[in-house]
Amino acid sequence: MQHLIPQVESLIFAATTPISSDEIRKSLSAAFHAEVHLHDVTAAIAQLTERYRQEQYAFEIVAIDGGYRFLTKPAYHNAVGTHLKLQSRKQLSRAALETLSIIAYRQPVTKSEMEQIRGVSCDYSIQKLLEKELVAIAGRSDKPGRPLLYATSAKFMDYFGLDRIQDLPQLKDFAAPDLTVGEAAPIEEEPPGEGASDPLAGA
Repeated sequence: MQHLIPQVESLIFAATTPISSDEIRKSLSAAFHAEVHLHDVTAAIAQLTERYRQEQYAFEIVAIDGGYRFLTKPAYHNAVGTHLKLQSRKQLSRAALETLSIIAYRQPVTKSEMEQIRGVSCDYSIQKLLEKELVAIAGRSDKPGRPLLYATSAKFMDYFGLDRIQDLPQLKDFAAPDLTVGEAAPIEEEPPGEGASDPLAGA
């Protein structure tokens, strides 16, 4: 068992997206040319999770979307977030963040339903969110014209560190001053109409 723990640790560390217990099992079985049992992998993950809870580690193993990934602990989010903001010159605009919020909480949802909530066109925002792979087309609605349905993607779960979509903050968790979804990034200009004042923004 002890020899398995660092092997599991290396796979979680090297994975660019959350890696599941079964994916770890299959990878190790192929690497060792011998059957590795799922319960051994699960036990190794449990030991690693407990180890990285100790204060001397700045990161921990977190369950995300049915898999596992190393993430920095909340105590270090401010420093890491500041660094990422300095490194990243292109962020989502407020319009895109508002559209993403509607999709996350109302999914699956059509473009017309998003526009009814926001009060403005969502074409540009949806295009940006699809390009960034934060949302995906989830089929077609049964409504007249069978419009496309949009939902959040696996990349959305990974990006926001969510194991289940139910882990999204609920409206009751927000204080009144914090209802704003986000602020526009200067790099990503909003087309006329999308950045207009919206009485329902952040709802």
